[in-house]
Amino acid sequence: MAFPLGVYPIETAEARQGYSVEFEAADAGSGGEWEEWPDRYVFEAIITAERLKPLCRALFNHLPLRVYPIVDVIGHDAFREIDPYIAYDLVGLDRFLESVARYRDFLYEDGLCGFGAMCDEPFAYFFLDEHKVITVRVQPDQREAIEKIFQAFDLPQIAEPAGADAAAHEHRGVLFAPEDRPELLIAEEIIERLCEEWQLTLNIDMDANVDEEGTDLGVSRWRCLVRAFSESDLAKYVELLCHASSFRRAEDLAIGTSSDVLVRLETAFDDLTLVSADRLTEAQEQELLERLREQGESPGKPPETPVDGHVIVARVLGSG
Repeated sequence: MAFPLGVYPIETAEARQGYSVEFEAADAGSGGEWEEWPDRYVFEAIITAERLKPLCRALFNHLPLRVYPIVDVIGHDAFREIDPYIAYDLVGLDRFLESVARYRDFLYEDGLCGFGAMCDEPFAYFFLDEHKVITVRVQPDQREAIEKIFQAFDLPQIAEPAGADAAAHEHRGVLFAPEDRPELLIAEEIIERLCEEWQLTLNIDMDANVDEEGTDLGVSRWRCLVRAFSESDLAKYVELLCHASSFRRAEDLAIGTSSDVLVRLETAFDDLTLVSADRLTEAQEQELLERLREQGESPGKPPETPVDGHVIVARVLGSG
């Protein structure tokens, strides 16, 4: 079995290609933003990386013509492992498939990213996670059609399919853009483009500041990246270190401060977009500040205890 480039076992792994199927009764498992999911069958499938793309293409044919795209990214936030993105407006299946084809090598091989799509009427769900395990959920009348696809790829029905995640394994990014090849996209740029093409929104509580266990973190340290777009020039990016009590507060600080910085530098821009906002530990903040000093920057000294609304440094990174 061939494993994806970005998720690879680091000990002997007994891979088992195949699919499993279970019945799930109707419940509200999709969360408060969505209607209750109906009775459905859930499939999990493992296939060698060399045949993953054609299998996914066959499964895509059973998605409705308009879907809600989904992207999960193992991100850089110190208090959240996964950055979950989802579209709250339906996107044409053709647009979804065009983007999948455009970024196929990244989406199918990168070990830090999973993607998929769902629809609630008719209900359908497809997701390829960061381990490159396929999960499909369909209403009972579609079970036979999905099983026929797996059987066409000679995948047997087994109790426990096993891929790289069945053993100790590593997650790795697969993209690298050397400095002399600025036209090559890195992972963050692809995620940014997918957010635009699929109308994705980071699916977190924007007005709270909690970790994965729901613990309130109060005021946190943040690193934000803002894109300044101008029709007459290449995009520029503003990097910002600040303290904020929520994602929305950090976003407001980042956009407002970036605007002030660009105006002061007499840099033209038509639009500002928050690309990322990641919380830092105190050690990460100090490490980043030290790196800035080594690069000749003169960031201010942050208070020992984070203060909501405090901006430590904001700098223009240049063209992208």
